[in-house]
Amino acid sequence: MGIVFMGTSEFAVPALKGLISHKFEIIGVVTQPDRPSGRGKRLSPPPVKAVATEHAIPVYQPEKVRKSDFVRTLRHLAPDVIVVAAFGQILPQTVLDIPPCGTINLHPSLLPKYRGAAPIQWALINGEAETGVTLMLLDAGEDTGDIISTHRVPIQDDDTAFTLTEQLAQLGADQLVRCLSNMPAGEPPSAVPQNDAEATYAPRLTKEIGHIDWNQPATAIHNLVRGTAIWPGAYTFFREKLRLKIVRCQPLPQKLAGQPGTLEIAERQKLLVATAEGTLQLLAIQPATKKSMEAHDFINGYQLQTGEFFTY
Repeated sequence: MGIVFMGTSEFAVPALKGLISHKFEIIGVVTQPDRPSGRGKRLSPPPVKAVATEHAIPVYQPEKVRKSDFVRTLRHLAPDVIVVAAFGQILPQTVLDIPPCGTINLHPSLLPKYRGAAPIQWALINGEAETGVTLMLLDAGEDTGDIISTHRVPIQDDDTAFTLTEQLAQLGADQLVRCLSNMPAGEPPSAVPQNDAEATYAPRLTKEIGHIDWNQPATAIHNLVRGTAIWPGAYTFFREKLRLKIVRCQPLPQKLAGQPGTLEIAERQKLLVATAEGTLQLLAIQPATKKSMEAHDFINGYQLQTGEFFTY
């Protein structure tokens, strides 16, 4: 069974490595073009490209997969099945019609919940108790295709977008290997339609989403910190102009005096912030242009006083 793998980010790497280690026939890897990154804006290859190159798998990097010249290239490859994981482009029907066994997508949510570009982040931001991965047959919609299988996992209180992405990537890779190993020869895997009435949407994050509103409960702000950990980060402003990213924190049930956003330096240099409901203890903070620092270092370095406040 000839497989074309389409993926770009770190999330897709375990899936590609899993197919390689189980000796599946990967006839090509399609990924996004190299992009500028870092302070020097040097061109960097996508993580998936590095894995494919290491294993001498042909790599294709179309700016747009819907362009006719790439569609012709894909038809010439004649894959039996296309596998998609965090690719970054929506596949047109002209591509979906090529593989006789269908196009299988690995999606990090329990579809139809959290369709869209940022399901892991929004599950954390919204305080979900569980999430998971879904294998689906792609159609022309956005994450609307028939479901092949799902696997559920609980979300732990200390999970962040980093840890949950890593966990779901490996879980999805294992699920993908099982699916392809059990597929009937020359046919798509069996699948069932989604219930569109239960669908929710997880749009791509923006910088503004990370701006903390201290009028929210402590648990909601904690969830925002966890969900935006990869990007853009949850941030606030101190002494009017200094932008601070909250790296680690924990909600506490106690209530502090003062309006939401007011700081209190507690015993043993604990940094507490009043919220609309409960208190948020800050454990690690990153001032703009500086490295992350522990709360006690931030207190000492900036000579914080009880009664100061974060603006929002």
